[in-house]
Amino acid sequence: MSKLFTPMKIGPYEIAHRVVLAPLTRMRTEAGDVPGDLMVEYYTQRASRGGLLIAEATAVSPNAIAYAGAPGIYTDAQQRGWKRVTDAVHAKGARIFLQLWHGGRQAHPSNMNGVLPVAPSAIKSEEKSVIRDQDGNFLEADQVEPRPLELHEIPLIVEEFRSATLRAKAAGFDGVELHGANGYLPDQFLQDGSNHRSDAYGGPVENRARFMIELVKALVSVWGADRVGIRLSPSGRFGTMHDSDPVTTFGYLAERLNVFGLAYLHVIEPRIRGYEDLEAGAPAVASRNLRAIFKGPIIAAGGFTEAGAHEIIEQGYADLVAFGRLFISNPDLPSRIRQGVPLASYDRHTFYGGDHRGYTDYPRYELPETA
Repeated sequence: MSKLFTPMKIGPYEIAHRVVLAPLTRMRTEAGDVPGDLMVEYYTQRASRGGLLIAEATAVSPNAIAYAGAPGIYTDAQQRGWKRVTDAVHAKGARIFLQLWHGGRQAHPSNMNGVLPVAPSAIKSEEKSVIRDQDGNFLEADQVEPRPLELHEIPLIVEEFRSATLRAKAAGFDGVELHGANGYLPDQFLQDGSNHRSDAYGGPVENRARFMIELVKALVSVWGADRVGIRLSPSGRFGTMHDSDPVTTFGYLAERLNVFGLAYLHVIEPRIRGYEDLEAGAPAVASRNLRAIFKGPIIAAGGFTEAGAHEIIEQGYADLVAFGRLFISNPDLPSRIRQGVPLASYDRHTFYGGDHRGYTDYPRYELPETA
């Protein structure tokens, strides 16, 4: 039996296997960025007894939205919508964490009633955002130059994350994950390519990590550390991100996180840039490097195959592996890997937005009838 299918503890929870649903932006909400029937079905399909799901990036405020159609957790209606999801997932015997998200400079005025996005510094991202045209259709849009946050505004955003954690708890989630990766606001503060501040939140790594640590403290204050995880992307390039010394930057942060006793550290390998494979099959260096520093469970993510997942668990560089694209096209992915049956291919054209096609219409594997 592969270690991929042995149990372990994540916070207070006994997890039956180590195949995790990665948080995947799918842009399938109903009006008001509310999770509806389609999202309930999607998460229910991917829930397995004793499994762990991490729900998609979810905006903590109306001024945090990077992509039209992504969910929020700042209104009563959104909270009720997520409660339907968590109830359905729990009925299948699975656990589910919610990823809390602020787009920062990746947000777009068209998704925020014209409000200018904020960031640590007035440095524009070269990525695209997703907005709606006048007919409600999705289209890509260039980012705009963000407004640098003033010192007195930073605690207000920390409070938005704390409030979102309270709502996530009320919505029935088993925990929350801070999205500190992929060039969104916490990551923008951490890396010196996007943070040119000269105050208490800029300059040396101790200052640049301050915002991330304050967010972790806020989440922990609501729920306790063993129900809080964090996602990082060391050396990740998505969001036009870069750092002059990523080994020191992320090593320092990982060491600081040890004092909390978090549920897990979720690490994205730098061979992935958004949805692109930059170095297919490259070694999982980020997980290996942080394993030497971080004392809690590590979830590795980023283009893993079945073989790669088995390997990193056996090597001890990670405790669980999060799958994205393969979990999209294989709602029963843990069962397929365990049984060694074929995996279905995904259709990239249906990843973002749309209806049930490419979302809830991937079938489960049916064993062929014997003669």
